[in-house]
Amino acid sequence: MSEGELRSLAIQWHWGAKKKEQMEFVLSYFQRDTISTTGVFKAYAIIDAYSESIGKPMGKNDVWVAASARVAKATLLTTDTDFDHLHNILITREWIDPERNKKS
Repeated sequence: MSEGELRSLAIQWHWGAKKKEQMEFVLSYFQRDTISTTGVFKAYAIIDAYSESIGKPMGKNDVWVAASARVAKATLLTTDTDFDHLHNILITREWIDPERNKKS
């Protein structure tokens, strides 16, 4: 899901060939896990229940992304604020300003 979202942003932001090539290079270094990886279902339930309990329901794809990051003990890189309420509680996230990164 995260890779799909990144590829979508590259199209939306009209990235040129060089930047897309760099994206492919960087993506080749990442491990890809499926949502059936041990613990992701449990992490999904925890994150979804927590978000609902504090009145901040999330889009279901975002819950899967957060659950995967939690299980991988990875820092979630994001261009939106949908994960802010989870930061330093259930996951670690870094926010990337989309306006600053649109062109080039």
